[in-house]
Amino acid sequence: MAIWQAIVLGIVQGLTEFLPISSSAHLIIFPWLFDWQTSSLSFDAALHLGTLVAVIVYFRAEILRMLSAIPLALSRPTYLLTTPGDELTEREMDGKLGWLLVIATIPGLIAGVLLESRINDAFHTDENSRTAIAVIATMMIVVGLILGLAERMARHVRSLGSVGWVDAVIIGCAQALAVIPGTSRSGATLTAGLFRGIRRADAARFSFLAGMPLILGAGLKAVADAASEGMTQHEVVLFIVGAVTAAIVGFATIWGLLKFLQRQSTAVFVVYRVVFGLFLFLMLAIR
Repeated sequence: MAIWQAIVLGIVQGLTEFLPISSSAHLIIFPWLFDWQTSSLSFDAALHLGTLVAVIVYFRAEILRMLSAIPLALSRPTYLLTTPGDELTEREMDGKLGWLLVIATIPGLIAGVLLESRINDAFHTDENSRTAIAVIATMMIVVGLILGLAERMARHVRSLGSVGWVDAVIIGCAQALAVIPGTSRSGATLTAGLFRGIRRADAARFSFLAGMPLILGAGLKAVADAASEGMTQHEVVLFIVGAVTAAIVGFATIWGLLKFLQRQSTAVFVVYRVVFGLFLFLMLAIR
């Protein structure tokens, strides 16, 4: 892989990790469309670590408040999780949000542990490339239509402060589905949030925060595996260039998407997913 290709994939990752259009799918699709060397899981993980940095920097104030509230959260978990947000102090809300993120992480953690090797075999090997693209195309369309349904049915009345443990479980289960490329972690969690009546921008904020533990765990594991197997100097440079690019583009994407969702619907992403899914089926037919 050339350095310019690592930059392109970093841009793709930075955009698609937060837009509800599936970053893992696009990282598979781009090399397939342009006949590039298939990127390794370790390189993909490095890109995800780059977007993790973007989330941490963007939400640094919220993260610091949650960390400072850990002693309170550990001392009163049941109270925090069962008390309505409007009855809690700001510090108690920070502790509650921390617990909600832990709950939302559990389904995805289980899915990742159980399915990682199967997903790797199915989507990151050349012999299964056509089947992988067909699955991605299907998930792009199906999840896009479900997102459109959620947008149509959503009430957009609930703030982030109203999110409870039931919401966290449902959003966490949706996040677990994102192990299948084409689903989109942000797309699945945003869709679940809309079905629960949460406002678009607040659902997106919770989605970004809920993804941090999973991205961190998967990224560190993949990078550690790559380091143990040995990496050339060129591979190290590719990892760094890709991750830095993903971090910069990812930060801009978070800022832009949250602004966008305060005023606009997710209809543009629904259209993109369906059209792109159909395009992939067309490419499969003619290649």
